[in-house]
Amino acid sequence: MKLVSFSLKPVAPFRLDYTAWALRRRPDNIVDRWEGGRYIRVLSFDGEVFSVSVVQPGDAWHPLLEVKVEGKRISGADIKKIGDRLTRMLGLGAGLTDFYALAAKDRRLAPLVEEFYGVKPPRFGSVFEALINAVACQQMSLLVGIRLLNRLAQACGKVFAGPPAAYAFPSPAGLAQAGAQALRALGFSSRKAQYIISISRFALERGDGSQSGLEELEALPDEEAAAALLSLKGVGRWSAQYVLLRGMGRLGVFPGDDVGARARLAEWLGIKIPLDYEGVRRIAARWHPYGGLIYFHLLLKSLRAKGFLPIEREEVSV
Repeated sequence: MKLVSFSLKPVAPFRLDYTAWALRRRPDNIVDRWEGGRYIRVLSFDGEVFSVSVVQPGDAWHPLLEVKVEGKRISGADIKKIGDRLTRMLGLGAGLTDFYALAAKDRRLAPLVEEFYGVKPPRFGSVFEALINAVACQQMSLLVGIRLLNRLAQACGKVFAGPPAAYAFPSPAGLAQAGAQALRALGFSSRKAQYIISISRFALERGDGSQSGLEELEALPDEEAAAALLSLKGVGRWSAQYVLLRGMGRLGVFPGDDVGARARLAEWLGIKIPLDYEGVRRIAARWHPYGGLIYFHLLLKSLRAKGFLPIEREEVSV
């Protein structure tokens, strides 16, 4: 097994722990892991499987990430792909100066932003991954959705033998070949199994071998991208907005149909009456175009309340 190390420099300020947890969402997520102050993920490119470990030895104001990659064969091209994927997933290039300036003038927003200063807007590894996450979590608690995704990775994702064994998120080919019966055996409903297979086949048919066929949507304006997503079988308004934010990095989007996010927003603002979609839309408009960043900050606030987040950044060795 080969081991290669390299560094990545995020735009300051940056906190790996907060950003990784905004991506991870729950402690039993086996795809996006946080262990001993490290973000760990299995990535697969062109049939090769890599275990990637990321640590931040410095502080948020002078951030530098140390990345270790383990695999049977690791080329320079592989390192470039891994660096690009981490940059995307961890929002390393996102400059939030304007957002911080907005927050500094808002007495309610300022304490929330200060509490999680340095979090970057994370993104799933691909639009395809975001879509499958959305389907798995439709009309489910996040806990159940994550467990379904764990089973999907174990059954259909590429495995890094370890020890311990770890799993990459499944590819379109891996899910298209799974079959509805196999997906139902993992706990997916018949309808969701069909949605997953349909989206996977669409991605394969539109892809060119290097991309899934869905990445071209990232070049479209918000409304056109949303319309294209809504044309896919199994994608409704919540799923489309979820993918716009978490898959495409459209930070102006606060998924107004997200029941958990609505509840977190209402609690934070001290609103006693349950919010609906239009209520969320009107409230988020005051922070346009940063509704998605409010979404991530409120998610972290919820994770901290559940005891999942460290109070301070953990000290780890490189």
